[in-house]
Amino acid sequence: MVAELVRGQNHPLSQVRLEIRVSAGRPVVAAATLGDESGRIHGVEWVAHPGAPTLPGLEVSRQAAADHRLAVDLDAMPAAVHRVDVLLALPPGTGGPVSFGSLSAPFVAVTGLDGSEVASYTITGLDAESAVVALELYRRQGAWKVRAVGQGYAGGLAELLTDQGLPQAHQVAAAVDEAVAHGVARSVPAPPSRTADGDRSRQAAASALGADQSGSPYGAQQGGAQPHQGGHSAGGPYGAVQNPQGVPADPDATQPPPTASPGGPIDYSHPRRRNGAPPPPPPAAPPAQPGRPAPPVAGDATGWSMEERLYNQVWGMFEDLARTTAAYRSAVDFADTRMERELDQVLSDPRSRIGGQGDAAREAAQTRRVQLVDQAREALERDLVQLGAEADVVEPALPVSFARWDNPVWHAYRVPMEMPMALRLGDLHLPESDPLRIPLLVRLPLERGLWIDSGRPGSFDGAFIDSHELRRLAMESAVAHVARLLAVHPADEFTVHVVDPAGSGAGELAPLVQSGVLAAPPAQGAAGVAAVLGRLTERVDLVQMAMRGGAADSLPPGFDISQQLLVVNDFPHGFDDRAVTQLRYLADEGPAVGVHLMLVADREDADGYGPLLDPLWRGLLRLTPVAEDHLADPWVGHAWTYEPALVPSGSQVLQQVLAQVANARTKY
Repeated sequence: MVAELVRGQNHPLSQVRLEIRVSAGRPVVAAATLGDESGRIHGVEWVAHPGAPTLPGLEVSRQAAADHRLAVDLDAMPAAVHRVDVLLALPPGTGGPVSFGSLSAPFVAVTGLDGSEVASYTITGLDAESAVVALELYRRQGAWKVRAVGQGYAGGLAELLTDQGLPQAHQVAAAVDEAVAHGVARSVPAPPSRTADGDRSRQAAASALGADQSGSPYGAQQGGAQPHQGGHSAGGPYGAVQNPQGVPADPDATQPPPTASPGGPIDYSHPRRRNGAPPPPPPAAPPAQPGRPAPPVAGDATGWSMEERLYNQVWGMFEDLARTTAAYRSAVDFADTRMERELDQVLSDPRSRIGGQGDAAREAAQTRRVQLVDQAREALERDLVQLGAEADVVEPALPVSFARWDNPVWHAYRVPMEMPMALRLGDLHLPESDPLRIPLLVRLPLERGLWIDSGRPGSFDGAFIDSHELRRLAMESAVAHVARLLAVHPADEFTVHVVDPAGSGAGELAPLVQSGVLAAPPAQGAAGVAAVLGRLTERVDLVQMAMRGGAADSLPPGFDISQQLLVVNDFPHGFDDRAVTQLRYLADEGPAVGVHLMLVADREDADGYGPLLDPLWRGLLRLTPVAEDHLADPWVGHAWTYEPALVPSGSQVLQQVLAQVANARTKY
């Protein structure tokens, strides 16, 4: 549950690796200071700002922007640090506002690296202040908390830093001003364009329409102009992804926290990560030509590893596409509404209905509508070109778990030693953005089961789709997802069970069966269904009891501690009432203890159970074997078209990958 803080309120932090997201509506400078137990700043090397953006465990934006994402690793903080203050300041000399009182209230959120909000704070009550201490992260008795501060300073950043006891406050404030003024931080107007830190926002519909449309009735809904205070809605395609289970800290870890020279590149190694040396920082983007955006670079988002940077970059591309499309649609709606209003005014006057006056008014209204739509389309095309250029450099750089099956990275596949942070399940796109595709990534370990819908797609005419072909495609899609899950996990950390009561999926399951990667041959008949469900239900009960009793290390000898996946084909064939109840239990309770469900089924086949199975369908992430616009996104009102991640026809990549997985599993 997200804690919505008020001034002075605090909230415990359950995570140490965090992002602090800022939405101000206009370009602001984001900075942070480190303090000791008394809150004193020891020197300029304890201040992170655009001119010196990195400190051990801390990285701030290198620019003034309307939106910021600050990266924080509390475990990597020096032992002497007991407080981290997040500061916001208005950049002087840019022609913008001189006080926060003339802006909408800035919004600050503390989130996990997956975007899940921990606490948020809307900074209200500001007037003549041009700098403010937004949040304070502080350590008490070994535990970290966040406090909403909201303390403003009319004298700007220099007065703020002086109040915190920094002797060089004026020099630091001058360095920040110089960094912004000379373009070191690449200050951008609001809403900002692409930045090297992954801060993203798109032109709102008002910008697409032009300055004369400030009175648009859709002004409050246009693109990303209004700061979004709740993170991405849980109902969207990405928002449907739940947070992964927290990995417990290693109490025996003795590695010292990483260090970095003041102002130098941050050391992304984590004292409790075991993935070896961190990747080098992403390459800097080539300088942009005057009047053109900087060329895109793969991995230019914030993150503690290249994998996380690419994940955050893909997420940012998804948000960009959602915003710019929403802006375009809102602009078109406004143009239509304006034309209808003008036509109503013409028709309301009886004198204009006769002669050429009415025709001229109608033609003028239609011409204005076309001009507005063309202007909005031009803005959309400009954003789509930039997104397409970014997709062209990001797609080849994706790791195996994020890559399409036709990506050459699969030819160099080796069984990994660690589980990745996310998995690609397919692609997303919108009608206005074809052929641009955004990868659909879900976090691992899975916290929602998957439902591969073998029924008639809602966006197609069922008369032209063969039901048997759809079932075959659904099973092929399921096998591709299973193979990817097996490929991205270490050899001994993922086990797959298959239930195929009637044997109808034998042909599609052949790659899994023949390679030997399954725990056992697919279970068939009612007896096979009961046996598999009974074993997995017993496993869930046993692990739950061990966890509740604080004896997770006391499981029976030889107990398989790997993640478990149950694939069920042709549900509910072969299931009695007891088996259905067990399946629902696994879907609800299994993910928390490492038992996951993949259901290949047509919901209409289970209509006989009535509303009994409604919670099951709602609890699963529905995927389709063919392209369909079924993923609703209430954040901006889009219906995203999902395309499954299928193996190219005639390719042997799936068999080659499964062979390597099977060979590695024989060693365990």
